[in-house]
Amino acid sequence: MPDPTLFAAVKDPAHRPDPYPLYARLRESPVALQDDGTYVVTTHAALRALVFDPRLSSEDLPDATHPPTGNPFKDWIVNPIKDRIRSRHRPLIFRDPPDHDVLRRHVMREFTAVRVNAMHARVDALVADLLDRKREARQIDLVDDFSYPLPVTVICEMLGVPPEDEARFHGWATQLATALEPDAREDKENRDKNIATFDEIAAYMQDLIKEKRRHPVDDILSGLATGHDPQAGRMGDYDLIATAILLLIAGHETTVNLITNGMLTLLRFPEHLERLRADPEMAPRLIEELLRYEPPVHFRTRKALASIRMDDTTIPEGAPVVLLFASGNRDPARFREPDRFDPDREDIQHFGFGGSLHFCVGAPLARLEAEAALVALARRLKNPRLIDNPPPYRPGASLRGPQHLRLAIEGIA
Repeated sequence: MPDPTLFAAVKDPAHRPDPYPLYARLRESPVALQDDGTYVVTTHAALRALVFDPRLSSEDLPDATHPPTGNPFKDWIVNPIKDRIRSRHRPLIFRDPPDHDVLRRHVMREFTAVRVNAMHARVDALVADLLDRKREARQIDLVDDFSYPLPVTVICEMLGVPPEDEARFHGWATQLATALEPDAREDKENRDKNIATFDEIAAYMQDLIKEKRRHPVDDILSGLATGHDPQAGRMGDYDLIATAILLLIAGHETTVNLITNGMLTLLRFPEHLERLRADPEMAPRLIEELLRYEPPVHFRTRKALASIRMDDTTIPEGAPVVLLFASGNRDPARFREPDRFDPDREDIQHFGFGGSLHFCVGAPLARLEAEAALVALARRLKNPRLIDNPPPYRPGASLRGPQHLRLAIEGIA
């Protein structure tokens, strides 16, 4: 039976550079009960079964230690174990059907393939500009100089955020992303920062949405603010603000990790960096393997609505459940040599974008940005080398990626 303290070790920043040995030990049981009462789902087969199971809820238990404040936005941040009474004021990733389906319908009406594909030339231009700015450099921080500014600019333009305000979203999104970690409510200082940050961004979004209603243009926020779906009706203001904030955070935090993890992996497997440089057409399958091998999101939390029997374990009703997607992606029962990065794999059924009704809305955009970024980096960076290996990592265990990725280079073509 696996050590019941392993998931606590996963959350320990000391294991951020390489949590995969811990995942292998957790996989000794498809569902591993931990000391804190959490059930961690670890194998590909068990994840595949449970991700489609309606007995798992995204609407977490209320937390008695943090009573409702009366402000739905503060309650979302103050109490990461969300208050079900105020569930109607939370983003769609924290909602169950039918509310989830209504919100997702609104978002998908605006976040279309046509709109994403229309960004292709713009993404290429942004990538080129970011690299041109560092043309004479002999050292770059890939995160600060490239991986962060690219997706934040893209999602702000798609949402309709004025260019002069983009810089404000960097700090806001970085702070609010910490609320997605399982122990967020234990850190009072960080929780207070999240409250203040959410108040600021909510007030900003409220004013921006009013402006979009007065003067709508061709962007996502204008469409959400003015649209009326025949089935879903019109999105309410609380839902609209929460959705806008979710799209901002999810629209770039995960893509930062995908690009940075991708370049780190290619530098550790230089033969594939050379292949990508010579053959950019391999980028789509390389990115699918990256989503399996080094996914930007490692796990999400759920709650059992009923007793669930999995192999020799019963998850009781009301128990917290962690879907450890990154462990399933390295499951040797599903993938041959799972710890080897191999873009030539066939049938890569990964959990890089989650699954089922909560499959990432922005997956096509993330793929587009990652492909443009990694192809350009492979072709334009001259002799890139890691300065720190492993690099320093961001604190979060769920949204896992380097905080900085310093590279020595001989210039940029």
